[in-house]
Parts: sequence; C-alpha cells; structure tokens
Amino acid sequence: MDDVKIIFDQIPIHYDLASHIMLLGIVQGFFLALVIFLRAKWKSAINLFGWSLLVQCLVFLDVYLCYTGLMKHVIHLNDSTEFLVLLITPTLYFFLFTLLERKPITLKKHWPHFVLPILYAISQINYYLSPIEVKLNAYLGAYHRDLGFVEVPGDMNYSYHFIKNQFRWLVLFSFAFYLVLSLLLVIKTRKKGWVSPKNIKVDKYIFSRNTVIFFFVLMLSLFIIYLNYDDDGGDHIIGIIQTVTIFLTSFFILSESRFFEKSWIAEKYETLASNSIEFENIENFMMESQYYSQQDVTLKKVAEKLETNGNAISKLINSETGVNFNDYINQKRIALSQQRLLDPEFKHLTVEAIGQSVGFKSKSAFYNAFKKHSGQSPSAFMKQKRV
Repeated sequence: MDDVKIIFDQIPIHYDLASHIMLLGIVQGFFLALVIFLRAKWKSAINLFGWSLLVQCLVFLDVYLCYTGLMKHVIHLNDSTEFLVLLITPTLYFFLFTLLERKPITLKKHWPHFVLPILYAISQINYYLSPIEVKLNAYLGAYHRDLGFVEVPGDMNYSYHFIKNQFRWLVLFSFAFYLVLSLLLVIKTRKKGWVSPKNIKVDKYIFSRNTVIFFFVLMLSLFIIYLNYDDDGGDHIIGIIQTVTIFLTSFFILSESRFFEKSWIAEKYETLASNSIEFENIENFMMESQYYSQQDVTLKKVAEKLETNGNAISKLINSETGVNFNDYINQKRIALSQQRLLDPEFKHLTVEAIGQSVGFKSKSAFYNAFKKHSGQSPSAFMKQKRV
C-alpha cells in the first residue's frame, strides 16, 4: 500500500480549456436530463431522450475525472462506466424509434438491444471486483505511463483483458449498427410523405435527421481518435464534441419553448384541467372510429365525443404533433386516401370520390391537402407507387 500512496501523490491534478468545456457539458447534460424527467411523461419519447442524456453524462463524467487526475480520489470507479458506453447508441435509437414510430419500448420486445452491454459488464466482473492496485494500474496505463505501475497480488486473473482489449471496436460496431437502424427509421418516415409543419422551427423529423447526422459525426470522430491515440488518450476530444451537442440541444429546446410565445399566458389555457385527457385518447378514438373521415367533423364535435373541451384537444394536438386541429385531421385523411387509392376494392371509385370518402367536401380541397401533406398530387402518388 505504500507504493500505491506514493503513486497517488505523484498523479497530477490539472485543469485546462478542454476540462472546463467538458465540465460545462456534463453539468448542463445532467440539468437537462433532470428537467426532462420532471416534465415528460414516463413512457414518452422525450423521457427516453432524458435517459440517453443521463447515460452520456455518466460516461463523460468518468472521462472528466480521468483527464483531470481526479480519478485518483475514486480509483475504485475507474472504467466502471464502460458498459454504459455501449448503451449510448441503443438509448438514442429508442428515442428516435418512439418519436417517429409512436410505439413504446418494452423489455419483452426490445431485450436484444441490451445483450451487448450486459454481456460486456458480465465479462468484466473480475475487473470490477479486483483490488485497487489493478484499477490503479489500468488508469496509469491509459494516462500516466511515465509514473510506472504498482505490484498486484500474484493470483490475479487477467482473463477479462481479452474482451477489454476489444472494447474500442465493440463501441464502433455499436455506433455503426445503430446508425444504420436510425437512418432506416428516418428514411421510412420520409417515405411516408412527412411535411414539416409551418408553425414550429424544428419538427421531430428534422430533429431525428440531425440526431442521425450526430451519430455519423461522432462515429467518424471515434474512428479518427482511435487511429491517432492509444488507450483513452483522445477521450477528452469526444467529450468536447458531446458538450457542443448538449448545448445545441439545449438551444433547440429553449427556442421551441412556449415561454417565448405570446400564447403562453392565453386565458383559454389557464382554465384547462391538467391531465383531463391525454393525446393517446384522441389518437385511439380517431383510429378506431375513423371519425376524421366524416365530412362534418369539427373540434367541438370531437370534444363532445371525448367528453372534454375543445381547447384541451387543440392544445394537446398542437403540443404533440406541432400542427393545428385541421392539419391533424387532414393528415389522417390523406393517409387513408393513400391506402384507398392503391386498394383494389376502391378501384371503381374516381380520385374525387375517394377524396369525398375520406372526408373532403370538394375535389380542390382534397387535391390541395394531398399536395400539402404528401408533397405530390394523387395521380403522381399512384404513378410512383405502381412503378
């Protein structure tokens, strides 16, 4: 233990611009995750984004401690977050999946995504339970080789090294795999005819696309750093990239906040009973009854059907989808009309008749809505799908 104490005393504590930037990102990330957990619903996509932020911040807190030398005060935690690195990309993918597919993440269905992190954690149990000398040597080998190493118990089993030495490539594999899955999600959403709503600055499609771009940039950065640095030498660069990303995300969330809108103090919202109805109730009612396909559908009538008030429904639709009630209804009508335009059971109907069957009162209203929400005319849509 005397050798350990001597080495501890020699490990320098240093701060520089890189460490300050990393610390800013870590603190901001934890704060942002806390806000999300306090404000978002438990099973929502935003809540999953909070978990992804939390995982990232725990990983980069480890990097910060190692980079500054503060790890010597908690040396037993050295490399304890490696398995969490393998959870960064799955949690980001879960967020994108729930956001774009509007389907919940369940352990029963999505358990394979946890296999790699869990198997890696199991493979490192021997390291987690190893004496402090082993963890100190691991830290010294990555950051302070010039200080030498301390002696460890002779019966120490280093079999965990085989997997640990491949950790970098496991991380790159994880990033590449989930980059492909996320890219396919965004492409699938785009093919559905996603049109950016006009009343919000950045919709969920654009945010998802930018997240995939971040995936790619981070993976490319990892590859370059792995080629130019040994062990964990370049992790602080990744930490700086992460800090920039967290602050860009914070800017996006703040800029989309209703705090900057005049309507945030509108009286019609002050009287709404909180949690009187959820967006899922509206969605289920619309999909099960296809009430949106009726030509006389109005906000007032939907509110009566759901035994609530129109303001509550309007607010929920706007906050969840970024569009107003009429666009919300028309999006569903266009989606149904696309199915019927390609369905042999409706081939006896004209395009105008199909438009009326999904709720449009005139040919022009149908064509204008179809063009707005799919980016093309009904005839162009049919021609493209039948090629």
